[in-house]
Amino acid sequence: MSRRSGQNGYVEKRGNAYYVRFWIDVIGQEKRKLACARICPVSGPGKMNASERKRRAKEIIAESGADSAEHFNRVVAVNRSVTFREQSERWLAAMRTRKRKPVKPATLHNWQCSLTKWVNPHLGDVPLSDVNNLALRNFVSMLVDAGLSANSVRIHVQAVKMVVGSAITDAGEQMYPRKWNHAFIDMPEIKNLRTPTLIAEQISIILPRAEGHFRLLYALLGGAGLRIGEALGLEIDKHISEDCRTLTIEQSVWHGAKQTPKTQNAYRQVDLHPALASLLKECLGDRKSGFLFVGRGGRPIASQSSILKRSLHPILDAAGIPRCGFHAFRRFRNTYLRNYTSCPAGLRTFWLAWNGKVDMSDHYDKIREDEAFRREVAESIGLGFVIPVTEPAVVRIDTKTEAAVQAA
Repeated sequence: MSRRSGQNGYVEKRGNAYYVRFWIDVIGQEKRKLACARICPVSGPGKMNASERKRRAKEIIAESGADSAEHFNRVVAVNRSVTFREQSERWLAAMRTRKRKPVKPATLHNWQCSLTKWVNPHLGDVPLSDVNNLALRNFVSMLVDAGLSANSVRIHVQAVKMVVGSAITDAGEQMYPRKWNHAFIDMPEIKNLRTPTLIAEQISIILPRAEGHFRLLYALLGGAGLRIGEALGLEIDKHISEDCRTLTIEQSVWHGAKQTPKTQNAYRQVDLHPALASLLKECLGDRKSGFLFVGRGGRPIASQSSILKRSLHPILDAAGIPRCGFHAFRRFRNTYLRNYTSCPAGLRTFWLAWNGKVDMSDHYDKIREDEAFRREVAESIGLGFVIPVTEPAVVRIDTKTEAAVQAA
């Protein structure tokens, strides 16, 4: 396509009219075919002179798309039988090795599950060029009929859009630019998205019923606002200060493997209330290295769902508290800091790893660099919940046997 400079066509008289002949790429054929289109009558109404016929001939060629990169790429893709499934595999492979904004393993896993379970069974064998608004409308209708929530539909549709958009030419241009029409697609609106949280009284009920290091885990999630992966990624000698008052977040754990934190802002230090620091120190005992929360063999915990299934959810069920995930503790921490304390906004965004730079004042805010002040604030604002007086046993979380096993 890069060697084609465009064409003017050949204007000829045939019978009582003038026609333009030009070359155009055709689906199903390797070589271009000669096309013919009527320009004007030889005489009478609509008659054109020579210069007008040439101008109209070029307009007809342009309208046909014969010289456009989009038409050429579409024909090439169909002729090469590029299906949605094939392009989705290429897209996932590219996402796994992308250097700019690397994709987290958890995100890649979710995309793979979406493609495998929902998208490819419906669109996998469709030519990529045919995945348009109509195809997406039929796909969305199938998802809604299957009983999926509006948010789940959004996730699967987004995967389709990214796969279609990933098909590019050698020059980096999209082969199938789409203007997605959500009204035509009939995308369901997301309303009342469930974002469960906990309140102080509920956390005060959960902690005494949690065994071993699970009690410390839930206390850190609620008292420090850590993400679950950040908590499981804590290493004693690297990320916990000597007095246990400060945590350094610089890695996360997902499915037992270390990875970078979720965002650049997630690289931070989180200061703990003295009561929470005391609980952390008691749970550490004489341990000096290794992961804070470990399974068999000292390896990081591989299954977050096992903690939910074997610890948190049974506690919630027994206490009559609606089931929720680990992020409910983080929502509690934000709500508490925002509405019930005098915590500076800049410090709250720092501790919770958000991007608070909305103006130059936020950009110049260096409160995060004043460790003494941070610790003073962490102590003055409190936790919002009660830590049990009884000392938890120093144990190792062993998700393989699905039990808390007494450490040797």
